[in-house]
Amino acid sequence: MSKPIKNLMINAYRDSFGDLDGAVTIDIRGIESNKNNQLRKNLAEQGIRISVIRNSLMVNAMKDSALGQISEILDGPTAMCYGGNSVVEVARALIKEAKNVGKLEFRGAIMEGVVFGPNEIEKLSKYPTREEAQSQIIQVVLSAGSNVAGALVGAGNTIAGILATMEEKLESGEAIAKVG
Repeated sequence: MSKPIKNLMINAYRDSFGDLDGAVTIDIRGIESNKNNQLRKNLAEQGIRISVIRNSLMVNAMKDSALGQISEILDGPTAMCYGGNSVVEVARALIKEAKNVGKLEFRGAIMEGVVFGPNEIEKLSKYPTREEAQSQIIQVVLSAGSNVAGALVGAGNTIAGILATMEEKLESGEAIAKVG
């Protein structure tokens, strides 16, 4: 391939993938064309795309981006899966689809500069997505506030109960014992 063509492809990779903060790489060789088309269709419905890439050109194009360490997960013919709301969603979708396809070989993943090997894709799929993590944090913050409010209300109810008992005793003419 001539140098001008390589430069055009590198620039196209930068334009297409330069803003990504992560991706999952797979080997889709050996998958029947009907299953490959079905895989692509199912993933596209979830906003996930698959692009077959040239490894050396991709490494060159991603040198100064969030995918800078992509060379660690590129080996042989590679397809890059990206999109959705996060790399975690891509990993989850690919694991689910791998059961239907049967011969889907994971090469690895990269998420915000962290590289995951082929055996770590399932671990990655169990991570919370950004939205799930944010909701967990909000839940923790709100539960702490709820606990404080509950403690204040509980203590207030206890004091109100004591005062009500004292009032009843005073109204009935009973003496209230001094403590302390």
